[in-house]
Amino acid sequence: MEVQAITRYARMSPKKVREVARTIQGRKAAEAVEYLALVPRKSSRLIAKTLKSAIANAENNNNLAADSLTVKSAIVELGPVLKRFKAGARGTAMPRRKKMSHIRIILSDGQTNS
Repeated sequence: MEVQAITRYARMSPKKVREVARTIQGRKAAEAVEYLALVPRKSSRLIAKTLKSAIANAENNNNLAADSLTVKSAIVELGPVLKRFKAGARGTAMPRRKKMSHIRIILSDGQTNS
């Protein structure tokens, strides 16, 4: 059975979040939480929060044991972009694109639901 959790509109570039998200795919859920606690990046805190939510969804909504779960996939997609301008040289305006991410974590217990 698969369980997922989604964090939307995280104020961080998807490229930065994907670097950490790739490292937890295929790991046991409990092991991934411990790993993310040791990674010194803001994106690891965002992913850890989403992962803990997915584990809680599995335990409370589907009665699955947390120790049997593995991270099937960690998907990071581009959210909306805030378009801002900063003053540049000689009175020009320099565009700034402040990107957001949508983080989706899918956990699986290895069994098919049929």
